Amino acid sequence: MPVRQLPEQVVNRIAAGEVVERPASVVKELVENAIDAGASRVDIFTDGGGRRRIGITDDGSGMTHGDLALAVDRHATSKLDDEDLLRIRTLGFRGEALPSIGAVAKLGITTRHAGEPHAWSLSVEGGEKSAIMPAALSQGTRVEVSDLFYATPARLKFLKTDRTEAEAIREVVRRLAMARPDIAFTLAGEERAPVTWAAALPGAAGRLTRLGDILGSDFRSSAIEVRAEREGVAVEGFAAAPSLTRANALGQYLFVNGRPVRDKLILGAVRAAYSDYLPRDRHPVVALFVTTEPQEVDANVHPAKTEVRFRNAGLVRALIVHALKDGLAREGRRTAANTDGAALSAFRPSFTPRPTNWDWRSSPAYPVSGAPSFGGAASALAEAGQAAFDVGAPTADVRFEAQPSADLLDRPLGAARTQIHETYIVSQTRDGLVVVDQHAAHERIVYEKLKASLAKNGVQRQILLIPEIVELDEATVEKLLDRAEELCSFGLAIDSFGPGAVAVRETPSLLGKANAAGLLRDLAEHMAEWDEALPLERRLMHVAATMACHGSVRAGRRLKPEEMNALLREMEDTPNSGQCNHGRPTYVELKLSDIEKLFGRR
Repeated sequence: MPVRQLPEQVVNRIAAGEVVERPASVVKELVENAIDAGASRVDIFTDGGGRRRIGITDDGSGMTHGDLALAVDRHATSKLDDEDLLRIRTLGFRGEALPSIGAVAKLGITTRHAGEPHAWSLSVEGGEKSAIMPAALSQGTRVEVSDLFYATPARLKFLKTDRTEAEAIREVVRRLAMARPDIAFTLAGEERAPVTWAAALPGAAGRLTRLGDILGSDFRSSAIEVRAEREGVAVEGFAAAPSLTRANALGQYLFVNGRPVRDKLILGAVRAAYSDYLPRDRHPVVALFVTTEPQEVDANVHPAKTEVRFRNAGLVRALIVHALKDGLAREGRRTAANTDGAALSAFRPSFTPRPTNWDWRSSPAYPVSGAPSFGGAASALAEAGQAAFDVGAPTADVRFEAQPSADLLDRPLGAARTQIHETYIVSQTRDGLVVVDQHAAHERIVYEKLKASLAKNGVQRQILLIPEIVELDEATVEKLLDRAEELCSFGLAIDSFGPGAVAVRETPSLLGKANAAGLLRDLAEHMAEWDEALPLERRLMHVAATMACHGSVRAGRRLKPEEMNALLREMEDTPNSGQCNHGRPTYVELKLSDIEKLFGRR
């Protein structure tokens, strides 16, 4: 078959396949155009999940008669002052959205520029544009898209249900609304009730207001402000305390120069920053905004502009990890799941009917015969059968000691009063009580001491008697050797051993008898995906966490009163003591007012 030039309509439909993937793609492109036009309000309406109709109205600058005529031509744009694609300051820049939409749907544009006597309208159907006609519109631009994919019916079979497509549109608008809290957004459609996000005040307070409106009150109440700046790159935003997590990473919203993106580098940085706080199967909720000079980031690497490439990716990643860790450490006491309503709701009486075959004698609370009585409580009961309600004495009780000093009661974790089930310490504060899991608390203390020792003294190494030779492909060997100095700082010393092989001479002592070949392959895979060597550091921290778990006070150990108080004081002086290394809370705090509410006293 000879080579031939494709017709313009076919070219437009091929381009539309990259830009217009589904109705949400249309909404994204049109709302970005409205934002670039300086709109302060954007209204979005959809019908049939965007398949039948999409309407976008804004109060931006609008277009003149001449601009409107060019706007629906391919690669015609007002957003590039010159031909430098590395200085992009707008969301759109390619000039493909409108012609691509017009190639597969019925497109209508009505717009009015401040310098025009009236509005102008233009329609495009199947790539054919009409003559420009006068129209009525007070300000801005109104874009109507109907019968999406009518010109390419095969694409309709790949769309989901109307509700699913409407939810995808909602997610697109949510992300754009988070990026620009200074703009008011209204989203309406027959699939769900209309929602309006009013314009917020500038600054961090306004941004948190918009994020709270979109992500919910739980995020607003647990949000921690994060901020860091270095070498012209700024990271700011809000991260939820580890008490608020998700089962997947969909709650992580990332923006680069105001553009919503999904970037593996940033997602990896978020995961690394929370590695000391969350279990592996839980993901944090964050909204991070990265600002840098346009020439330091390439936005022209994805057809839908949902991915970017940084010139100095290592700096951005390090800055995100530093900002998140700094914020989490600063708000250490808020990071545990100890101040929300979970503990109180667990105390509320349940009215679930008890099984008919339930036997109280099989209850875990049934007293063991011969259990020591406390203060003669059982003997004070009138009936012999009531003696069964004596559940025994606490395992370590300090109630009959002198009243604790006032300074202990004023400490954040208070004064130890008792130990129950040889696992939990109950302490009294000035305005409530605290229940501490002694094993989880001591586990965090030991772990932080191990981390501090590693940071101060470095990673202890073990020299291999006979260097282990690991064969890998040449590209992987080059990547590892490029980062050899960084790997050496973590205790892994490698040298080149000819093409396609490396010699491992030293390994971290913490890893014990390590499988050097498996370790290097694991590092190479992560470096190919994330472009960093931190998996080795995380592996060392995982070993340190395991050592901390086995070296800490075990559940079931009876503690003396002075030991309990010493543990509480150490918790107060230890960073991140709100949860253990596995992400579980180390203590739960109940205010006296909350306890009174449980008993109907207020």
